[in-house]
Amino acid sequence: MPLGLVALALGGFGIGLTEFVIMGLLPEVATDFGVSEVTAGWLITGYALGVVVGALGLTAAVTRLPRRTALMGLLVLFVVGNLTSALAPTYEVMLAGRVVAALCHGAFFGIGSVVAAGLVAPERKAGAIAIMFTGLTLANVLGVPFGTFLGQQLGWRSTFYAISAIGVVALVGIALLVRLPVEQEAPSLRRELGAFRARQVWWSLVLTVLGFGGMFGAFSYIAYTLTEVSGFASSSIPWLLVLMGLGLLVGNLVGGRAADRNLPRTLLVTLAGLTVVLAAFAAGADSRPAALAGLFLLGGVGFATVPALQMRVMSYAPDAPTMASSANIAAFNLGNALGAWLGGLTIGAGLGFTSPLWVGSALAGLATVVMLVATADARRSASPSPILEGALS
Repeated sequence: MPLGLVALALGGFGIGLTEFVIMGLLPEVATDFGVSEVTAGWLITGYALGVVVGALGLTAAVTRLPRRTALMGLLVLFVVGNLTSALAPTYEVMLAGRVVAALCHGAFFGIGSVVAAGLVAPERKAGAIAIMFTGLTLANVLGVPFGTFLGQQLGWRSTFYAISAIGVVALVGIALLVRLPVEQEAPSLRRELGAFRARQVWWSLVLTVLGFGGMFGAFSYIAYTLTEVSGFASSSIPWLLVLMGLGLLVGNLVGGRAADRNLPRTLLVTLAGLTVVLAAFAAGADSRPAALAGLFLLGGVGFATVPALQMRVMSYAPDAPTMASSANIAAFNLGNALGAWLGGLTIGAGLGFTSPLWVGSALAGLATVVMLVATADARRSASPSPILEGALS
């Protein structure tokens, strides 16, 4: 395994930790700044909006730069944003720091996916992308519990200082370990934007919004499902989320290997499997053993789609993968927002705390149908993706 992939994964770990650890530290931050829980929640919402803006706008801005240089610049922005949060004298400065850090999120994973794929042989590209995203999954499994503990023991600012240090190490790692062929170092903005002329790129973005929306529609309210329906104590939620995080880790790695063998089949199987897992979880959520199994499978099957979804959009933009890849990261976050919004609507309508699971199952089922349609459309195309051509025949 190229050591450059380890540096990319470490960057992904730091970015994932920035995104998710705030959820465990929100009460401390709200108390420190004297703001309400709702106002403090904008530290989460503002980050998500920053990801979408940065995934498209910042990627376009750095497209002319060599990709390694762009990644290093993005990590500098990441460190600046987190140091701003750590030193923030007011809530408004803290929010600004969160948004600055978020701007690099989508562009880093978008450009990083292209770089990771370029570090390995063609038949191992999806697996390389999965390794980079392993940093994001480890952020959930290990980083969030430890970051929350650190913030509770030494103050929430200590967590953001630690994240800044991780960003510096990742920056040095990318500078020293990532080496790309010369032809990968001269992207063109016009060519990158031309990727959106491909119909299959748009199909891929829709798949990501629906598939990941299905997973996060359930995940956004999973604590309520586990406590109000399954009967677990609220104090056990962090450790239950570790179980889901282990599923994320396994699913990401297995999904990457499967996608390298047959990408269309992997997406069909994982999306259909996610549909079934979410429905079964909803039906059996009142049983603790069933809820534990559902939690692990939700993470495993749900995140098994990630390297395949990312590889699919890149494969249909082989001459201009950077913008398409970053747009897909934005689509992941749009899916998060869509799933959480629909799940909240069903809870507000009095349908109970299993309703987000049913919503997620419906979204994943719709994604499965879209995948079938997109695959049929690709077969009819005069020029299918070179990566997928053999799998579709």
